[in-house]
Order: sequence, then structure tokens, then C-alpha cells
Amino acid sequence: MADNLPDHAAVVVIGGGVMGCSTLYHLAEAGVGDAILLERNELTSGTTWHSAAQVRALRASRNLTDLIRYSISLYSRLEAETGQATGWINKGSLSLATNPERLAFIRRQEALAHLYGVRAESISPAEALERWPLMNADDVIGAVWSPDDGRVGPSDLCAALARGARAKGARIFEHTAVNAIETRAGRVHAVITPSGKIRCDAIALCTGLWSRRVAAMAGVDAPVWPCEHFYLLTNPVDGIAGNLPTLSDHDSHLYIRDDSGGLLVGCFEPLGKPLDPESLGEDFAFQLLPEDWDHFEPMLENALHRLPCLADADVRMLLNGPESFTPDGSFLLGEAAETRGFFLGCGMNSVGVATGGGAGMALAHAIVHGHTPAALPEADPQRFPGCFNSIAALSERVPEILGTHYAIHYPGFQLGTARNLRMTPLHREWRQRDATFAQVYGWERPLYFGEPRQPRLTLARPAWFDRVGDEVGRAHAEVAVFDLSTFGKIRIRGADAEKLLDRVCANNLRRDPGHAIYTAMLTPEGGFLSDLTAVRLAGDDYRLYVGSGAVKRDLAWLRRHVEDGMRLEIDDETEAFAVLGLMGPRAAEVVARLGGDALLELGYFRHCRTKLAGIEVDALRLSYVGEAGWELTCASGDAVALYRALDAEGVAPAGGFAMTSMRIEKRFLAFGPDLDADVDPFAAGLDFALAWDSDFVGKAALAAKRGTPPAKRFVTIRLESGEANPLGNEPVYRDGEIVGKTTSAAFGYRVGAPLALALIDSAAARDGAAVDVDLARSENAGTILTKPAFDPEGSRLRTQPG
Repeated sequence: MADNLPDHAAVVVIGGGVMGCSTLYHLAEAGVGDAILLERNELTSGTTWHSAAQVRALRASRNLTDLIRYSISLYSRLEAETGQATGWINKGSLSLATNPERLAFIRRQEALAHLYGVRAESISPAEALERWPLMNADDVIGAVWSPDDGRVGPSDLCAALARGARAKGARIFEHTAVNAIETRAGRVHAVITPSGKIRCDAIALCTGLWSRRVAAMAGVDAPVWPCEHFYLLTNPVDGIAGNLPTLSDHDSHLYIRDDSGGLLVGCFEPLGKPLDPESLGEDFAFQLLPEDWDHFEPMLENALHRLPCLADADVRMLLNGPESFTPDGSFLLGEAAETRGFFLGCGMNSVGVATGGGAGMALAHAIVHGHTPAALPEADPQRFPGCFNSIAALSERVPEILGTHYAIHYPGFQLGTARNLRMTPLHREWRQRDATFAQVYGWERPLYFGEPRQPRLTLARPAWFDRVGDEVGRAHAEVAVFDLSTFGKIRIRGADAEKLLDRVCANNLRRDPGHAIYTAMLTPEGGFLSDLTAVRLAGDDYRLYVGSGAVKRDLAWLRRHVEDGMRLEIDDETEAFAVLGLMGPRAAEVVARLGGDALLELGYFRHCRTKLAGIEVDALRLSYVGEAGWELTCASGDAVALYRALDAEGVAPAGGFAMTSMRIEKRFLAFGPDLDADVDPFAAGLDFALAWDSDFVGKAALAAKRGTPPAKRFVTIRLESGEANPLGNEPVYRDGEIVGKTTSAAFGYRVGAPLALALIDSAAARDGAAVDVDLARSENAGTILTKPAFDPEGSRLRTQPG
């Protein structure tokens, strides 16, 4: 227990593992001289000390990959700076494939590595065996070699980070628990310890498997829950001299490397063992969990197949230590929605040591500058709804998350646990139509209809291809209904509603009631924070339709821009209303038959409140699929009656896959795959929706770029081969050089070809230019289209105001 705690600190970092030590180091490096770290026991005593500490550079996005690359750079230079060795060993990694699907997947990863500037190359089974002579390679059909990967000593690394932080003026207090956190007016105010209160401006929560409990002290949700994690250690084995690459046998759920002349064999088994952190007790530190050979036995059999020498090895121990996971397998990094000044760096999903250097840097940057150094939507702690913070949901979900650590990322894959947490009013109707559902922000949302069985997943053309084509065909030739009820619906009412929205929205929301307005909310740097449709219901009354997963983030952003004395109310009405998209050439006929004559008079991007089939609806004349129609908002309790009235008129449902195909044909960009904080309206071609006469957030940054052509632009790429199956995030080549990447992709049923939206160098964005898209290291010829692939006469852009 510390007796010399300061009364005030600019930032209090809670937790002394790799994330906490890295965050403190980078805060001190950024000039935050009075940052402190509190550790309830000793540094590394929770999870970090027993980490296998592998560092693999490639991740699913460029910015996540850059965090690892920063970690590698940091770990390589810390010893020279601090005099403390980190144990960094650069011997590369070897990813094996034992079936065609895995081979296609690792080759897609190789293509992604080339896109991100990470060294990787396909090698033959014989070459793989040369790099790992002890393995059985009889069933190996291919491999990818990544020479820049390595590993580090986790305790040594934290010692180096702590020494570096102290040298820059930061202070560390071990054996200092946090008993409570005080907040005032929605902001952090102080941390309470047994030795007294520390007032602070910000808190960085880096407490690993205890993060959910500590976050709750500040009124914050941190959906983090531990599982048991196993690896086998042997005594020295003949044939191991020096260090070997990390061997990744993901078809067998294994990672393998040398350790002190012996073997370390770890696993991410198909279904993990959840662990209640409260069962560990307050004194759990530098401790392990009991060995569980029964649980490990299937993985041991896999390991004996891959490493026959293991049969004669002398086993030192089966290490079992807790690791924390989140509901989607990505960590939490950034400011919480609930409490200002409360930042999370936790839930590392077994990549804490690999990511810790870069993640700590990014968290410190967010604390000092108000944003991460690059867009990290995958790690945004505001991405989860509250339903995922329950013990029931977490203890059911995280064992499956552990099991997907090495899974092939198939299109259409859905997690099977913690489902039906949120259901739209039409869920039962869709089940009767044999809908296949995706979980989006906790909601069950139909992907396609008419298939009662779980399809076999593949990286090639999917089993649902024809069903989705039928749904697109109905929406194009006749009429279809899309369930859009999961869209977030935010109501802003009051005398100062317009004033607030004029500040946070980039488009002009001062238009008369009855208008619908497409707008972005931008970061101060001019990137996309969100894009949405705003409807002015009355002079002081707006409804914002935001992305399904954006509600928590957008509400927090709006509320943080409310100035003292503003007269308004902000409410989340998402669950109170359902939204149905009625789209297709027969939509007008259906509306007329149901008494909706007022809808027929609406111009594009106009709104009216009327009755349809006797049910009150707020109707918007717009389309996200390139077919004329309306988005109809009604009370949730009326949704079934409205749908049944449409069904009686022969209107069949269409799902999310059909909508994605159709919006890609129309080159409608989506927040997440296409738009994020690293993309500005100029690159997106959405600068028409900027109200330069308003003082909106991000205006100054955009004004500095105005008149200068953007370095990159969005285009459509039409692939020549009808069998090509782009998924997004693939390199685009022009004359042998990478000029950009795909962002969203789908088969375009109305144009009869695979399509990809791509963000590419402006110099290469010429209509009709030939390019190649790298699909699993196979060149697929395509043609650039600078206009939408499908744009029927009479159709108007959803983002184009009327």
C-alpha cells in the first residue's frame, strides 16, 4: 500500500500489465509528466507474465497492422533506450495449410500483407519442412512465410516500459488497489484507494480480466470476460538448437515454438472454458489455474500428429492461465460513451503483448489529443450495446470467441452463442419465412430468406447465391420489402435543436419541416464519424436515422456537444419504431392500393406523416438500393400489421445480402467498410453534402483541402470473370503496382458481374482503365467505372437531396 500518493494526477493508469505500462510510457513520452500508474499487486502479475508473447504483424486492417509494426519497432529499440532487455527475438512465422480452403485463406492473408507493406510469401511444403524439420509435413499442401514476426519476453518488456516511463517523469505505485471511482457531471473526477483520493483529469483502464468490474465503478460498460488458456511446455528436445520460427497450424488450432530448448505448444481450441473472475479471489497474482488434461487432450492429439517427436518429450507442465476476451474478438481502445475522461485499453483477446506497444501509444494519443492516431473502429469501446455486458451473454460468447481465434473468415459466418438478445418486431414473421439471420449490434437481422438449413461456408461462390439473386430480381422487376428496423433512431427536440445540429452535422439542417437531409458527422480532422439521414419533423423536432451499430457512439457525440443552457432533449427511440423499406417499380401501385396517396406526391428526400393500410407512418422518399420507393417508419407495435398488409399485396421480403449487392451496384458507400475517420467527404465524393455557410465540426480541416484534388477516390471495379468472388480489403494493381484496395464487394445481379468498391489513387481512377484485383494471390482482371455500375433512369441517389 502506497503512502506517498499525489493528491492530483493528470492521468491515472489502472493496471500494470503490458497495456498499462505501455500507456504510461507513451503518456510520459507525450509530455504528461504527472501521469501515474496504480497496480493492485505487482507489475505483470495478472495475465502478462504468463503470455506466450508472440508478435505477428498482419491484422485485418492497415491501422491494426500498423499498431503491431509500431510494437515491433518499439520492442527492438527499448533496450538501447532503457538498458533493459525485452527478449525480442525475430525468427518469423510459418502458417500451414492442410486443405484447399485454408490455403486460399492464407493466400488472401498474403495478399493483404502485400497491401499493407508486410513481408510475406507463399512457399512449398518442402520449403516449410526446411524451416521446421521436426514437423510432420505429409498433409501440408502449402504455407506462407512471414519473416518479420517474432516474440518477446513479456515481463522483461514491461520492466523496460516501466523504466522508460519513470525516466520520463511518470510514477508507478504497486500494491495500490482502486476501491472506487468518483465522477461529477458525467466526467471522471477522482480515484479512491486505501491510501486516499487522487483527483484526476482522465483514467486509463488497463486491468485485463478485471476490467468489467472496475469500469462499472465509473458507470461504464466494459464487456470483457476471461477464459482459461492452455499451452504445453516440455524439457529440451533433440533437434532444437537455437530459436525457430513460430509454427502456426491453425487447421489443428495450434501454435508451436521453441522454448528454452524444448517445445511450447499452445492452442485456441474450438470451445474454450469461461472463468468467473470473482472466483479467483482478491489475491490472485502470479498464479495459474489447475491443469486440465481432459480438456487439452484433443489438442494434444493434434500436436502429436504435427510433431511426432512430442511423443518422447519430457513434459514440464501444462500451463493454464486466464486471458480476457470480448464479444467480437477485438480489444477495447478509446474513450467510453458513458463517462468523459474514462478511457479503456483492455479485453486484448490474447494479442496484448503483440499489440501492447502500439495500442498503448494509441491510447495515450487518444487521451492527449482526443482521438486515436488513425481510425480504429474495430477497437472502439462504443461499438457494443448494453446487452453484451451481461455475465450471461459474456460467459456464453467468449468461449466461442476463443475458438474462432484461428478460424477462416468466411463470408456469411455468424457466431452461434449469445443470440436473440435483440429482435425486431418482425422477427417471428421472418422466422416463418426461413430467414437466415446476422447479429448486428445485438439485433437479429435477416440476411436472406428461404433456406431453413445452415449452409456450408466457403470462400468461393456461396450457397445462397441464387436466393439472393431472386430477392434482388424481385426488388428490381416488381417490389420487395426490407426490414430496416435496426437503424438507430435518435430524436432531438427543443428550441436549440437546430443550433446543435448546425454544429455537429456537416450538411444544412436548417431546411423547412418535411425535408430529409443526408449528412455526415465529422471528426475535427474532417473524417467520417458517422453518416445519417436527418428528418425535420417540425420546427424544433428532428429524427436522425443512423447506422445500426452507431447509436451509442452518435448519442455520446451529440450529447458532448450540448452547450450549457441549451434547451433540448436527446432520446434514443430505436426500439420504439420499426422501419420498412418498400422498394421496386410496383411500390407505387402497392402504396396506392393501401390508401397512401400522400406518398405518391412526395419528391425525393421529402417526408410526410400519413396513414398506410390504416396505420400511421412517417414516410421518406429515398432508396438505398437503386430502385424507387419509400422508407416507412411506424410504431413497433404496428409493424406486424403493416407488413401483413404489404404481404397481402404480394410484397415479399428481401434481406441484407440483397441490399448490399444493390447498394454496391449504385456505389452507395457504407460506414464501416467504406467510410471511417480516415476518409473525408472529398475522397468519398460526398462533398456536395457540406454546408460551407455553417460552422460544423471538421470545417476548418476540410477548408484547408478545398480546391485540392483528393489523393484517393472511390471507384467501382467490374471484374471480368463471373466466377471471381471479391470480399473487400483486397489489393488493386495497375501496371503491376498497388494503387489501392477494395472496400466492399458483392455480385451485381442487375449487371451480371462481380463488383467491388475501391479506394484508389486518384491518378489511377480513370473510367475504363484496366486493373487487377488480387484474390488469394490470383490476378483478376477488372475495369474501373467512375460512375455507378447500375443507375437506372429515374433513380436518384439516397445521398442526393431533392
